[in-house]
Amino acid sequence: MREIVGEALAARLCEWGVDTVFGLPGDGINGLMEGFRRCADRLRFVLVHHEEAAAFMATGYAKSTGRLGVCVATSGPGAIHLLNGLYDAKLDHVPVLAITGMQETSVLGSYYQQEVHTPQLYENVAGYNLMVTNPGQMPGVVDIAVRSALANGTVAHLSFPNDISVAETGSSPYRHVSPGTPPASSPVLSHPPVPAAQDDLDRAARVLAESGKIAMLVGIGARNARDEVLAVADRLAAPIVKTLPGKHVVPDEHPLTTGGLGLLGTRPSEELMEECDTLLMVGTCFPYGSYLPAPGRVRVVQVDRDASRIGVRLPVEVALAADAATALRQLLPLLDRAADRSFLEKYQRAGADWRAEMAALRDPARRPVAPQYFIGCVDELAADDAILTCDSGTIATWSARQWTIRGGREYYLSGNLATMACGLPYAIAMQLAHPGRQVIAYVGDGGFAMLMAEFLTAVRHDLPIKVMVNNNNSYGQILWEQILLGYPEYAVRHREPEPDFSAWARSCGGYGVKVTEPGQVSDAVRAALAHPGPALVDCTVNPNEPPMPGRIRYEQAKEFTEAFLRGQPHRMATLATVARDKIRQLRS
Repeated sequence: MREIVGEALAARLCEWGVDTVFGLPGDGINGLMEGFRRCADRLRFVLVHHEEAAAFMATGYAKSTGRLGVCVATSGPGAIHLLNGLYDAKLDHVPVLAITGMQETSVLGSYYQQEVHTPQLYENVAGYNLMVTNPGQMPGVVDIAVRSALANGTVAHLSFPNDISVAETGSSPYRHVSPGTPPASSPVLSHPPVPAAQDDLDRAARVLAESGKIAMLVGIGARNARDEVLAVADRLAAPIVKTLPGKHVVPDEHPLTTGGLGLLGTRPSEELMEECDTLLMVGTCFPYGSYLPAPGRVRVVQVDRDASRIGVRLPVEVALAADAATALRQLLPLLDRAADRSFLEKYQRAGADWRAEMAALRDPARRPVAPQYFIGCVDELAADDAILTCDSGTIATWSARQWTIRGGREYYLSGNLATMACGLPYAIAMQLAHPGRQVIAYVGDGGFAMLMAEFLTAVRHDLPIKVMVNNNNSYGQILWEQILLGYPEYAVRHREPEPDFSAWARSCGGYGVKVTEPGQVSDAVRAALAHPGPALVDCTVNPNEPPMPGRIRYEQAKEFTEAFLRGQPHRMATLATVARDKIRQLRS
């Protein structure tokens, strides 16, 4: 049987080690789909209900494995739908290949149906971006696209016109022209650990030796450097602050960490940033400058594999453009053990106090159900190697503070794009990538409703994901953002009735239970986690529970008060909740 371009594409992806493709067919990619069919014994095609979910799945697959994620969509609307998930991949620096269709070349430019020029549309999102116009480009351009995505941690995009995707490989429509030389490539990538330069290491060691109050800020770029991060922190007596995407770099209850930083972070971490005199940044280009030390107030040493991300937020005295684990291993022998450990001990006490305050908010007696109690039950009952995927919204606050990294646990969310709807597709992809592990999607009712059809995808593929819906019948994060700007909430709460998502789960053939009372929560979570197939718990939680920052700043308090004076609805219920939470924290 003759090999068509679509088959050459599928076969080359297999040679690159790709085993899963997420997508939705259409007449713009029928030739590509035939290629996937011919390679079905080596390449699993996961049929989704919405292309946005396919892109999120590819991104989640890449985030949890470090391997290439692949998504496919037809021309026009299908290609457009991929974009949100692809921007999630781009902004969080993970390798994803997007493959889209295109009208046949003979009708391009004629206002043909669904004629959307995806190379122009994808110009900003894709680091490598090409419409294939000649079968002779295969499979070389596939190699270049994959290599670009993997080497640079970004999105690559290939668009295939209909006539090209069904053409025979090796053929050319330009027989009358002297043939050029097609790219001769291979599915090989060298990606060795990058060491730091010795001169830079020596300078970094001198800066750290001259410092008295050192803090470490670690991000997802240090995900494979846990032992090295802990060893350097112990040597320097430096408390470790974690970015939210880097939450699973260091266990949450380790005595060397004060937890996260930012609006969803901890009070000790924020105070630490204000007191330290030196900051060692590892694997992060933390985007929220207002939570970092004032520029020029501290000395900064920054480690990042990508040199272009060093010095973006703060003036850096020493730059180590290197792999995090490698650079820290090189640095460790150059560091003397800190004799004065009082700075670390101060923040160890503060960290322990903070964790006790957060534990006090897991109150089973509160009605309506406290969101902290719901995620607290998930945290207590989940496996020690469970993967938690989280959507964007107030649930990110609750999971940041109540989901405990211990053992081999991991945690994923849309870090820089902070998009809604990613939690469920992430979980599906990660369950496919890690079939032996417990995968839990912790999502809000808003994010779940956007792509809830994908629960049916999980059922059809018999994926035992567990979905925990934190249901406040509103867009909770947006609600509190409005208040913190001094505005009364508007158009952020859904009208009654509150949906029962467990009914949807059962109608799909999965396990589903609705929870409205605190006494039901623990048993419902336990039953869902024990269920052998896809399961969902829809828990009605207090809609007036504010996701309070670790430390309230004057401007935040001022705007909060102004919103209430301007006629904030539900203000008495909110004030009562804030007061009860503060009393519990003080008692802890």
